[in-house]
Amino acid sequence: MSATVAPARRRRRRTHVLVFLAPAVVIYTLFMVYPLLDSLRLSLFGVVDGREVFVGFDNFRLLLGDDLLSARFWNAVGNNLVFFAVHFVVQNPIGLLLAALLASPTLRGRAVYRTLIFIPTTLSVVIVGFIWQLILSPLWGFVQTPLLGRSSTALITLSLMSVWQYVGIPMLLFYAVLISIPDDLVEAAYVDGANDWQVFWRIKFPLLLPTVGMVTVVTYVANMNAFDLIYTVKGALAGPDFSTDIMGTLFFRTFFGFQLQRGSSTMGATVATFMFLLILAGVLLYFFGWQRRVETYEL
Repeated sequence: MSATVAPARRRRRRTHVLVFLAPAVVIYTLFMVYPLLDSLRLSLFGVVDGREVFVGFDNFRLLLGDDLLSARFWNAVGNNLVFFAVHFVVQNPIGLLLAALLASPTLRGRAVYRTLIFIPTTLSVVIVGFIWQLILSPLWGFVQTPLLGRSSTALITLSLMSVWQYVGIPMLLFYAVLISIPDDLVEAAYVDGANDWQVFWRIKFPLLLPTVGMVTVVTYVANMNAFDLIYTVKGALAGPDFSTDIMGTLFFRTFFGFQLQRGSSTMGATVATFMFLLILAGVLLYFFGWQRRVETYEL
């Protein structure tokens, strides 16, 4: 009887799993997979007399070959990489530092501090952009220099505004790992004569490496998809002089025909395809580069 019951139970479990996963799979397919595939398809078409006509890679050649389109595209790619670099160099180390401080058993009120640090993440980007515009306004703010009005400082300033808002995310991820490290492991290091610095770098940080990689790739994906903060503060033209233009704002202008006279849905899909390829390259680099090195290190 037991040999007959076991396969029946496994079938029921598989059925239950499929039933619970089906709604999420359907919603994800409708709102994520299908739009992505349709965007990839649309990038291979052009619009002639109101009809879609297959043009192959002509849109890609136009985007990279046209003087105006190419200049805007490479400018947006460069700005996007700078936007990510600021988050990678500033946000994630600060998040790690805050997590290490909050994980200290001698710190009192860390639940309050943790909540205060994470609160900006829950705020609307429109609210954050408006508040920082007031703070940085040369007319009634605390800074006399027009940081958002200069091409040399606007992008870095916007990046730091984003860092302020989202530093709570890497902080919580690092914090969750730090508090899960067994106390016996840390106490053994102290017994062997290690100080706080050595305990962190020799014991805790190696255990954080998988999370460091995950936080990095999540930061990369989020920053390459960024749009709302720059659009809220600087508008669709991402001024001054396109100095804050990134792939998201370039896609918006290209799709709706702002600034770029050749703007269309098919060219917008072409820009979106490049965004997808850049994100895919970063994710693959993580899985086949960083992840393998971490697994080798753990072995």
